[in-house]
Amino acid sequence: MTTNLETKEHIKIPDNVQVKLENNKLTLKGEKGEISRVFSHPKISMKIGDKTIEIQATSMRRKEKAIIGTWAAHTKNMVAGVTKGFEYKMKTVFSHFPIKTSVEGNDFVIQNFLGERSPRKTKILEGVKITLKGDEITLFGVDREKVGQTVANIERASKVKNRDVRVFQDGIYRVSKGRR
Repeated sequence: MTTNLETKEHIKIPDNVQVKLENNKLTLKGEKGEISRVFSHPKISMKIGDKTIEIQATSMRRKEKAIIGTWAAHTKNMVAGVTKGFEYKMKTVFSHFPIKTSVEGNDFVIQNFLGERSPRKTKILEGVKITLKGDEITLFGVDREKVGQTVANIERASKVKNRDVRVFQDGIYRVSKGRR
């Protein structure tokens, strides 16, 4: 089924952002860092214009319109990442055993979680910076997906197992997310 939908999207680029498009790989460079992503589809093309990125489709199908919207959202997140960055805040909550957190290389280490002797570890994705201050954990990066996935990895590593979660509400939880 074909419908008459607008199959073009324009994303404005700020003055302090450099854009490069080579072989379907879009690279943006700004004051907070650099990010690149591959956008590939046989019926959709991406062009760099005068301070804009134009995404358009050759067909007028609903599926291509949806992909254009997805690409536009990813591109806007990339622009926001290299200009402002993304910052998530987490908090360590405990009532039974004091939880100690630390960063060791590319691993986030949770010690003494519910009195366990062996520490729980999770990976910190590339490009994500973590700062620890008391029971507050701040994660920052230019790639929204990597920062969000690192937050999810930390929450999953501090999940309570084999206990009543109504009583044992210990863990590390995300308390805020957004742009800097």
